[in-house]
Amino acid sequence: MAARGPFEMGGKCCSGSVSPQSILYQILNNEERWKTEGNPQCFPLPFPFPNIGCPCEVNRRVILKIPCVTCNRTSEVLLKTITFIRKLPSFFQLPLEDQILLIRQGWAPLFLLGLAQERVDFELLETSVPSLLKAVLLNQSPGGEYKLENSPLGASLAEVQKIKDFLGKFWNADICAKEYAYLKGIVLFNPDLHELKCHHYVQALQQEARHTLIEFVSMTHSRSRRRYAWMMESLGFLRTFSPDTIGELFFKPILGDVDLNTLVLETLYTKQDLI
Repeated sequence: MAARGPFEMGGKCCSGSVSPQSILYQILNNEERWKTEGNPQCFPLPFPFPNIGCPCEVNRRVILKIPCVTCNRTSEVLLKTITFIRKLPSFFQLPLEDQILLIRQGWAPLFLLGLAQERVDFELLETSVPSLLKAVLLNQSPGGEYKLENSPLGASLAEVQKIKDFLGKFWNADICAKEYAYLKGIVLFNPDLHELKCHHYVQALQQEARHTLIEFVSMTHSRSRRRYAWMMESLGFLRTFSPDTIGELFFKPILGDVDLNTLVLETLYTKQDLI
């Protein structure tokens, strides 16, 4: 059996081996918290998405149609993402400050690559947002208590549209496991962060991942240059996604207003010998 490269580890989910005190572990083992009562008023969202053009479209908000199922799957993807990082010895040779910086800047695009790799699809509901006219008719002040009690619920439809478009393109491209591994290495080792102490080392690691991906693509695809260029363009687009949108859509239903940066870091550095 051929030895796997440094970016090809982390395919196995660690949900059954992390500390029982881990928030993510508790999520994956507790579905009783999901109740149907108290849900916001929602409406099925027709597909495909309409073109996002006018301001009223931009302000539309969506939530998951079946959060108990989707959030379980996305929690597993986040754990697999953390496992991938844990299995990269080169990452832990960096100073702790560099590790934290790379994680804070990279966990969201790594998570989205994980969603694509695991083919996590999801349905949405559009939330009902009370109008300004309704507030006036009910003698409610938009700047006062009304605004606090009726703040928009859910993630931006325009942002979620971008995520769905990205996932669809990657599924259509039929990216294989090795390609995903190399792409994750390129994303994680980002030398463009000016605060890095070991900038040259991080740059060398990213170049290694890029070179290995080029070699692999050239051996498996006839139009390798076009495929590689498309992948690099997609990674640039991937960094434009808002981590707040990811948190709002996939994790707020189960975690509330938790800081995902802190959650990812705490899970990453929780007794690595448990993995």
